[in-house]
Amino acid sequence: MRLTYFLVFLVAWCAQSRGSTRDPLEHELKMEIDRFVEADRRSPPALCQVLFVGSSSFVKWKDTLKADMAPIPVINRGFGGSHIQYVNRWFDLIVAPYKPRAIVFYTGENDIDAGDPPDKVIADFDEFMALKTKALGNTPVFFISVKPSKLRFSELSLQTQVNGAIRTRAEKRHDLRYLDVVPAMLEGGKPKDIFGPDGLHMNEQGYAIWTRIIRGALLPIIETERRVCEEK
Repeated sequence: MRLTYFLVFLVAWCAQSRGSTRDPLEHELKMEIDRFVEADRRSPPALCQVLFVGSSSFVKWKDTLKADMAPIPVINRGFGGSHIQYVNRWFDLIVAPYKPRAIVFYTGENDIDAGDPPDKVIADFDEFMALKTKALGNTPVFFISVKPSKLRFSELSLQTQVNGAIRTRAEKRHDLRYLDVVPAMLEGGKPKDIFGPDGLHMNEQGYAIWTRIIRGALLPIIETERRVCEEK
């Protein structure tokens, strides 16, 4: 099993490495992906865990995520500054090889802030779901709604368009769940005091909100999905 896992990673890494990076951000992010690949080569993680993939909101959660989600086994593959298109680009390196029993997804906020219109963000997520279905079948995806941070609160209307479209898709797909963190992060129509000094990344109180919502959604299905995953 471990040899097969390594060979899948090696083939995917070689294929990805042949392409040249197209912009400075992509080059920077690729260095993070390479670190994941090297870590997995040295010590392949167990299959059928819950994969957290996305942006710096997951990167900042690295120290407490496992404890916060216990007893749910998790792999954290957050990489700072990520856009959905980059998760798609490196899907074969940071999603497919783990054969996760479920995927928790948080990306899209950086896309909007970088100027991507909601239609593009939504289309990129549709591509992610297509990649997921092709590689992992009915593995469930839990999409965390784009969060209303203090720094980017002026982008709330654009975020709402993305969130609304993903919510609609989740109502029609059995393999997609929409986790709405927005109401719990607002008070009086404004972001709660749950952010660090940069106004973007959450503090412990913010992650406590996410923990309650995400863990609550995962627990009812996690054992069933473990059995399904292990039978594949």
